[in-house]
Amino acid sequence: MALRVHVDVVSAEESIFSGEAEYVVLPGEAGELGIWPRHTPLLSRIKPGTVRIKMPDDDFEMIYVSGGMLEVQPHLVTVLADTAIRGNDLDEAKAMEAKKAAEEALQNKTAKLDLAQAEAELAEAVAQLATIEKLRKRRH
Repeated sequence: MALRVHVDVVSAEESIFSGEAEYVVLPGEAGELGIWPRHTPLLSRIKPGTVRIKMPDDDFEMIYVSGGMLEVQPHLVTVLADTAIRGNDLDEAKAMEAKKAAEEALQNKTAKLDLAQAEAELAEAVAQLATIEKLRKRRH
């Protein structure tokens, strides 16, 4: 039997995923992290992007996260996300609209606070669109 790791992905609102996986790949603050069973304990901030969970049946569960914290224990991975949305539940039109609005706000640069907010919104919209694109590629 192959080694497995238990994965929990939770947001402030709800538990998004809880189950066994072969491995998990997610966007760490310093780059992409691959977590396998028996991984060394780790705490890390995560940035907006896709959490890819390799299921035992060779399928992937993809979840968009807007940031948060990752805790890794040898047999448990916990993702505490600010926002977490199953990849299939993402709205491409809404993400495109948010990206456009953030890009326009960056063009108008009125205040540093507005600039930082626009950059954060742009990063989230781009990460959502990347998750949608990854899902699209997995289907084909």
